[in-house]
Amino acid sequence: MQDNKNISEIKIENQKIIKNEELSIWQAMFPVLALVIMLAYNVFVFGDDALSGSNQFVLLLGGAVAAFVGFRNKISYKVMIEEVAENIKSTVGAILILLMVGALAGTWLISGVIPAMIYYGLQVLNPTIFLAACLIICAVISIATGSSWTTSATVGIALIGIGEALGVSLGMTAGAVLSGAYFGDKMSPMSDTTNLAPAMAGTDLFTHIKYMALTTVPTVIITLIIFIIIGLTLDTNGVADVDVLLVDINKAFNISPWLFLVPVFVIVLIVKKTPPLIALLAGTILGGIFALIFQPDVVTQITGAQELTFTSGYKGIMQAITVKTSVATENTALVDLFTAGGMSKMLGTIWLILCAMVFGGIMDAIGALAKISAFMLSLFDSVFGLFASTVFTCIGLNFTASDQYLAIVVPGKMYSKAYADKGLAPENLSRTLEDSGTVTSVLIPWNTCGAYHSGVLGVSVFDYAIYAVFNWLSPFMTLIFAAFKIKIKELATK
Repeated sequence: MQDNKNISEIKIENQKIIKNEELSIWQAMFPVLALVIMLAYNVFVFGDDALSGSNQFVLLLGGAVAAFVGFRNKISYKVMIEEVAENIKSTVGAILILLMVGALAGTWLISGVIPAMIYYGLQVLNPTIFLAACLIICAVISIATGSSWTTSATVGIALIGIGEALGVSLGMTAGAVLSGAYFGDKMSPMSDTTNLAPAMAGTDLFTHIKYMALTTVPTVIITLIIFIIIGLTLDTNGVADVDVLLVDINKAFNISPWLFLVPVFVIVLIVKKTPPLIALLAGTILGGIFALIFQPDVVTQITGAQELTFTSGYKGIMQAITVKTSVATENTALVDLFTAGGMSKMLGTIWLILCAMVFGGIMDAIGALAKISAFMLSLFDSVFGLFASTVFTCIGLNFTASDQYLAIVVPGKMYSKAYADKGLAPENLSRTLEDSGTVTSVLIPWNTCGAYHSGVLGVSVFDYAIYAVFNWLSPFMTLIFAAFKIKIKELATK
């Protein structure tokens, strides 16, 4: 998502764990319990519409409950606001990337890039192999780029469109996309979290990746088998005729293999470690240029102009970048595929992230995150208990702090000595941080990762969570290895 070296250094150097010895575990847990109850009721009342705004306010209410606990424990308002500001500051990069992804999706639609991906994808993919193919394609792209976010923003969007045209559930497609994307993100040496986890645990990058493969490869194989089985049993009766779809896509756009130069260019930039914001901006501008070259009729149509001029071309590209844009089609099955929200589509997701950072910042400021982590560590004395405590702490921090980096940094700092005291090599900790901290972030709607991928793919977390098999299976796999003492590496004795 960002330059690996810089992100890891910033997170490690600037992240402070605030401890409050006077805070009891029940006081630390009270805001969490209150938030869970309020969110559960809110989702019961609003259903999928809860993410349209009411969940955001509930997160602020959760922050207010945490602030009340803080006031009772003599934590000043100023300290809490400063920590909230630090949390929000840490999301600036994510927010800018979200806006740029919205812009990129807009120009990639009107340039024909996304329609071309769907057009050729429909010819080579069918419902039986589609989900398995999604996983493999996204895994390859994510390993190459080191970023699940880039994978979602490029091939992920196209695969969602292909899946919808094939009659495959959007939740299934998103689950397969994210399973592959997070497998690649975990295993890529260019991934920020893959660099951060061993740095926190005290091991080196390639020892971490090699040791992590022991749990990650079996997990992704099981996930692939599950998607193959789902594909074989998938009922796609009533799916629109693919031949008709292909004809109607050709009517609306000038489809050409040359359009693939745009996504290839962006992926090459990412692989060469170009900062994602620069790569996405370049992809957005290139998409606009290709729209003027390959789709002049589309550009004039969305502006209502009679012919393509400098002014109408500028207006069309800017509309695609910033606001909702639709390309006319008589095929109802293509209406959603021919619509992009631009930067404005991402504002709801940004709103959610900001509110989540308020809750997480106040929880950190009052010492609740450190107290919960320390309490989890004290519950277990066995080796398995230590692994279980790490897993639950990582997931809990993804839930409460709403940020996957905190879910790696806080347990990494607090558990490293405990692993050494048990005679366990540091790669045990780094692997567990990734198996439970990195991958589960996408399963929580108000976590930065859950909010991002849901916004980019246009599928709610509640719809894709059960199908993101790799993501929820990974913590279980690491616990199975710990329970049966499979490949648990001990510290070398001199």
